[in-house]
Amino acid sequence: MYYGNIKNCDIADGVGVRVTLFVSGCTNRCEHCFQPETWDFHYGEPFTREVEDKILSMLAPGYINGLTVLGGEPFEPSNQRELLPFLRRVREAYPDKTIWAFSGFTLEELRSDGSHPRCEVTDEILSLLDVLVDGRYEHSKRNLMLKFRGSSNQRLIDMKATLKTGEIVLWDE
Repeated sequence: MYYGNIKNCDIADGVGVRVTLFVSGCTNRCEHCFQPETWDFHYGEPFTREVEDKILSMLAPGYINGLTVLGGEPFEPSNQRELLPFLRRVREAYPDKTIWAFSGFTLEELRSDGSHPRCEVTDEILSLLDVLVDGRYEHSKRNLMLKFRGSSNQRLIDMKATLKTGEIVLWDE
């Protein structure tokens, strides 16, 4: 897996101050994507153990609320397989920090057998998340007043509550 950027002290991609990882590779290719360079699976730098260690170090300060993973597309199957061990490490090292992920795929697509993004690690990744922001960016539904998303079709899903109830529960700050 490759990544395009890592932001420290990001306040745009989740609640509080966060470390944000932008993975590379995306087959969704949303029209008017804000970073189409990340569609390329080899954009940026290789995601190595040293990069993981750097991010874990960046997450250490008490003022950092958590990690956000976006892209590109974290839920491309090849990205999921690389992200899972890292997300396990984050959850183990920082159980009280939140993990958010943004995906152009809907939760229904991620859970649907036979769909492109679903693979053998999808369910475990979803179980490690606190919030999933799902759905493709739709320029015709663009709304700059929305928190943490660009178009009104996208949802902020409380993954812990969703997995507990079996029904989609929207996140509410």
